[in-house]
Amino acid sequence: MNTIKNVPARVLSRRTGHGLEAEREQFDRNQAISISKAINTQEAPVKEKHARRIILGTHHEKGAFTFWSYAIGLPLPSSSILSWKFCHVLHKVLRDGHPNVLSDCQRYRSNIRETGELWGHMHDRYGQLVNIYTKLLLNKISFHVKHPEFPPGLEVTDDVLEKSAGTDVNNIFQLTVEMFDYMDCELKLAEAVFRQLNSSIAVSQMAAGQCKLAPLIQVIQDCSHLYHYTVKLMFKLHSCLPPDTLQGHRDRFHEQFHSLKNFFKRASDMLYFKRLIQIPRLPDGPPNFLRASALAEHVKPVVVIPNETPEDEEPAESLIEISAAQPVEQEQVVEDLFQQTFGAPNGLMKDDRDLQIENLQKEIELLRAELEKIKLEAQKYILQLKGQINTLEAELEEQRKQKQKALVDNEQLRDELEKLKKQKLENEKTQGVLLEAEKKIQATELRYTKLKEKHNELINTHAGLLRKNADTAKQLTVSQQNQEEVARIKEELEFQMDQVKRESDLKLEDQSFQTEQLKSEIEAKKKELLLIQQSLSSTEESKSQLNSTLMSLEVEKDTLKSLLTTKESELSSAQNLARDTETLFNQEQEKKASEIRDLHEKLNKKTTDEQKLYQKMLEDQFNIIQGTVREAENIIQDAVAKLDDPLHIRCTSSPDYLVCRAQAALDSIPHLENGHAKYIQNMTDASDLVGALAQFAHLTADTIVNGSATSHLAPPDHADRLNDSCKECGNQSLDYLSSLKNKHSLKNADLAEVNRSLKRIFDLGQELRPKSLDIKQEELGDMVDKEMASTSAAIEAAVRRIEEMMNQARKDSSGVKLEVNERILNSCTDLMKTSSHNFYRSSEGDCGEWQRCSYNTRILCQEFPLDRRTYLCFEGCWMGSNSTCRICR
Repeated sequence: MNTIKNVPARVLSRRTGHGLEAEREQFDRNQAISISKAINTQEAPVKEKHARRIILGTHHEKGAFTFWSYAIGLPLPSSSILSWKFCHVLHKVLRDGHPNVLSDCQRYRSNIRETGELWGHMHDRYGQLVNIYTKLLLNKISFHVKHPEFPPGLEVTDDVLEKSAGTDVNNIFQLTVEMFDYMDCELKLAEAVFRQLNSSIAVSQMAAGQCKLAPLIQVIQDCSHLYHYTVKLMFKLHSCLPPDTLQGHRDRFHEQFHSLKNFFKRASDMLYFKRLIQIPRLPDGPPNFLRASALAEHVKPVVVIPNETPEDEEPAESLIEISAAQPVEQEQVVEDLFQQTFGAPNGLMKDDRDLQIENLQKEIELLRAELEKIKLEAQKYILQLKGQINTLEAELEEQRKQKQKALVDNEQLRDELEKLKKQKLENEKTQGVLLEAEKKIQATELRYTKLKEKHNELINTHAGLLRKNADTAKQLTVSQQNQEEVARIKEELEFQMDQVKRESDLKLEDQSFQTEQLKSEIEAKKKELLLIQQSLSSTEESKSQLNSTLMSLEVEKDTLKSLLTTKESELSSAQNLARDTETLFNQEQEKKASEIRDLHEKLNKKTTDEQKLYQKMLEDQFNIIQGTVREAENIIQDAVAKLDDPLHIRCTSSPDYLVCRAQAALDSIPHLENGHAKYIQNMTDASDLVGALAQFAHLTADTIVNGSATSHLAPPDHADRLNDSCKECGNQSLDYLSSLKNKHSLKNADLAEVNRSLKRIFDLGQELRPKSLDIKQEELGDMVDKEMASTSAAIEAAVRRIEEMMNQARKDSSGVKLEVNERILNSCTDLMKTSSHNFYRSSEGDCGEWQRCSYNTRILCQEFPLDRRTYLCFEGCWMGSNSTCRICR
């Protein structure tokens, strides 16, 4: 029986080794062809079939060793398009390749960085794109090496995300920042690509435009996952930290949200992307992280890539299993002879095995298509269920509101019932009234404590903002110093340029002067030669002498010619030197000009940064004022609400305390006006206005509350006027604070109405004060003396009147009638004398027995100093022994 077991071991091992070597060679050859076809200098997008073969090759060899062995030999510095397509293929290999690709790419980080830095220094249309793309790839590799739980494809479940974030707030904070950096790199690449498309003729249907747009498909896939993860992490952070701490995170997320939304909208409008990828739609506005229930409204953006096979792509079976490559024809013949001699291994024919492989591959493709359909349907069901959940949550929220309203109504009914019970038992249970008053006092103290805590918190916030303001001022000072340094360097360069220019001008002037001098000498010699020739023609007698003279002149002429030649050579060398000097000067001038341009650019950048910092500082100061205004409004609104609060009816206050509080509020108005004027003059410092606002709000609210409490004990007319004045004061104060919320109305904010309303409250408090309290102590004795004098005069007048009546009775009457009248008048006289007595205190110390005196209008109390011992006895009665008058008590 011919089976593989009967084959000699030597033949079997030779056959197996030869097949593996041929298979490896065929694999390397196919990879080399795919890499060369995918990464070339043609300005066209990378074909999907070549990239897919490279990705399947990484899964076949469980790494990217073969890919990098060929990629290292590519002439990337020679062509920017070649480098761009290399980055695109590397991005696809990282996303869809074998997991070991990440560690292989980590070894070649320096090669990727050098390629990006090389093209970053060149002004090439693809060079800057390559520089940005390499930064994205390096950031991607670093992120996934640091966080291995996130695959390079970035597709993980929410449970994995929760497990990766953990429960430590610092880890969640750091992971969110790294996600933001990752997203920034992705969005910068998309922005750079769209910017080049705007400035060129290329569109999405041309090969040049598609070459630039093709990598954005991977960018869209990455951004959809990163957006979902950042939303989850931001909600998790807001559940652990206060909102003020995460203000920077929210601003950065909002900026990325709008950039990503514009990127998705612009890409979805291009025909090139419509047939290759289904881009998700983002909501109209970013999520509200300050509301925890907004997490349920978040919908994960899903990117769908249609399962289409391009026409120029080869059949799928040649892409699924690279190791099933056909051997060369000669090896096929040898293998057929071997099979005819020894039989097929394991009793199977090769055609049957290939058929099974093809069937399995087809089944795999069908299963993949069904899996994609199931995923799409599941995503639709998930979206529908989320919509139902949102609807149910809205209904639940409405029911909660109705329940809360019912609870409030119930509470109001309970309060009314309590009031009726308290009114019924008020005369019987005075002790309950006292306990209730103590509770109200405690509530008032608690409210005052809360207001004090809010005030301290506002002061701390103000101090922190002042520190930020100081840091901003320091940055402005540093930028101004840099600006002065740039100006100084510019002046030095201009001075050096002027000096070099003056030196070159002097040299040129000297050389031109020497040239002109030589020319004038030559002209003079020529004139002398002409004169000599004329003299030769006119005087033939002296020919011999002239010949000798001519010879000497010729010799001199030759000497002059040689001298002229020497001077001309010197002139030419001087001109060459001047040209060289001028060339060097021009080069130096261009270099200095480029440096000056760079310095100007830096100066403009510094100026722009300073303006941004200044604008930010103005916004921060304005935001501080707005926060203070909102807090002041809350304080005054709380005070105005107490005017109509039934629970506040039992609170009382004295007119003296109301006058004191109103006077303090009136005194705070000049400070507020001063702080407002200082802020209008210098909007970078709002400290005075913030402090004055806080003081004004607290004092005004205190005045309103005490005015309401004072009205509860005042006569009805005064109570109504005082209540209306307090309401008017609160409304005027709120109107003034609302005018501070707008930058346009802030400058014209006026406190005149508030001042008038506070003055009205002050005047009403003065009217309600007891009149006797207005009498000074030193005036009290004079009043008592006057009253005593008037009483004594009235008594003396009454005595005189009675005596006159007695005299008249004696004249008109006689006998019994006269005796009766005298007895009646004597009784009246005795009664007047008896009623005109008062009591003096018999001994010092505690009040003892009081003695009768001659007047009923003076009492003496030893418990007071000597100058305050005389008081009016308003009761006009004798208190008896061992008791004190009501004034003393």
